Amino acid sequence: MTELLLKEEVYAIVGAAMEVYNELGHGFLEAVYQEALEMELTEHKIPFESQKELHIYYKGRRLKKTYTADFLIIGKIIAEIKALHCLTSADEAQLLNYLKATGLEVGLLLNFGAPGKLEWKRRVKTKGGSANYASERE
Repeated sequence: MTELLLKEEVYAIVGAAMEVYNELGHGFLEAVYQEALEMELTEHKIPFESQKELHIYYKGRRLKKTYTADFLIIGKIIAEIKALHCLTSADEAQLLNYLKATGLEVGLLLNFGAPGKLEWKRRVKTKGGSANYASERE
């Protein structure tokens, strides 16, 4: 079995998100979770950039249009946060497109809106462009 890419880093990020969910629960707007997760990542000494503008490339050329990630964590992981009843395939497709367009390999969807538990999904873009994922509701 192959080792998960950035396994420990993803584990730490999800742990920080769980702390936020355990404290706030569901029902707030996304901006509330954004700010709370910033505080939690800082407390855990996980380097991040919030609302990070990322460049998108098409056939090796940089586009004028940029993408603003909710978080770029350790310079390698895009984290998108949501405050929805449940994640959809459209949310997953959005994250995969961001990975493909930016050249980054690992992305996380963190949904604080699901009742009962934090919903999260890990997506990885492989060298061939396909993706696999792990998902949990913790």
